[in-house]
Amino acid sequence: MAPIAITPEPSRSATPQLKTPTTAWSPTEDNVSSLTLAGIEHALPSKNASSAGQAPLDASLLQIELTQSPRAVPAPESPEVAAQKTCTDHMITARWTLEHGWHAPELKPYGAFSIMPTASVLHYATECFEGLKLYRGFDGKLRLFRISRNCQRMRKSAARIALPDFEPKELEKLIIRLCAQDGEKWLPKERPGSFLYVRPTCIATDEALGVQRPQEALLYVILACFPDMTKSKSAPAPPALNGASNGTKKAPSSGLKLLASTEDSIRAWPGGFGYAKVGANYGPSLVAQGEARARGFDQVLWLFGSESYVTEAGASNFFVVWRNKTTGRLELVTAPLEERIILEGVTRASVLELTRSRLSEAMGDVEALDVVEKRFTMADVVSAYREGRLVEAFAAGTAFFIAPVSLIHFRGEDLVVPTEEGESGVYTRVVKEWLVNIMYGKETHEWGVVVDEVA
Repeated sequence: MAPIAITPEPSRSATPQLKTPTTAWSPTEDNVSSLTLAGIEHALPSKNASSAGQAPLDASLLQIELTQSPRAVPAPESPEVAAQKTCTDHMITARWTLEHGWHAPELKPYGAFSIMPTASVLHYATECFEGLKLYRGFDGKLRLFRISRNCQRMRKSAARIALPDFEPKELEKLIIRLCAQDGEKWLPKERPGSFLYVRPTCIATDEALGVQRPQEALLYVILACFPDMTKSKSAPAPPALNGASNGTKKAPSSGLKLLASTEDSIRAWPGGFGYAKVGANYGPSLVAQGEARARGFDQVLWLFGSESYVTEAGASNFFVVWRNKTTGRLELVTAPLEERIILEGVTRASVLELTRSRLSEAMGDVEALDVVEKRFTMADVVSAYREGRLVEAFAAGTAFFIAPVSLIHFRGEDLVVPTEEGESGVYTRVVKEWLVNIMYGKETHEWGVVVDEVA
């Protein structure tokens, strides 16, 4: 059973229940105070680690050692890229110790590093990471998308699992420096529209086997060749749509096919760490994901509680577009952040911000819609489906980017999600185009951070 958060309430039911917060989360408010929240507050001082007498993470101290054994760049869509094991020539590392703080970071040849068998990360899941992409624009420039948000989120994730604090801007500088070093070779200008996956990671390397706050840690950044998930073929039609159900249904030819989770499968819970990008959120979900794929689905649609609140699709944020039953207006709906169950996705935030600013009024033939962040259940989705109010659905994240959803299987029923334009819905296409234009330089925007390549 999933652990239940400690709360100041006099009693709690055995089954975790969602509560509606009255205000945004704040670790200093009495009504939400707890050991965990107080600990996170102390881990995120108003100033950097130097306030505790420790050396802060400082990108200006970067030491550089270039490789003498350059690695071969694989061809696009090759088996090497599909394997997701090939990284660029260099990586960034930075060591932290309790006695000193952050040591000088290094840019050095990509390769293995050693940790002791008793290292904290191997026993207590003291690890967090980020995922973003370096893009080769159609204008020939390299760009990172909203990198500052990834660095800020990684700081929050590190605090959640007792890893050392750092100034997000310094991590951003280190990531940009690595991208500047390897970007020209690994994303050549003759391959516009391509990308590398950027993976900053922090692990506790403390040799002590006891359960305690780590006294040593390693921060590192790598760039990996990664397949374009938006071009991946969807899984085969699930058995329910593969001749086993009534003849009125037709298996969608594209789009994600989601299998809704059951009450005994919980990805995250209030008071837990679902909002943090830590490895412990992903490993336990692999069994359910594997079973879903064995049944012909692409991902698990994670639900929470007996009410079946909709949270995430696999490791991505989930959106539906439906027509409000009362007002008749179209709405873009996604789960809220306040209960800290879902990840505060960078793509999620971008979808919401762009839609609010660009579709508050009709855009040509595209009808305006309202953006709503709220709790909603599978019963709400089923009702919209049966009443013909469900317009479309999609998942949003770094890996799958903006992926249309074509089917949701829930308690024996297949909901064939409309895809008005064949492979996706209108709003899925429009939102994806907006983001692609920013990421690849077709639209000049502050979110696209240009990386100056090293000559």
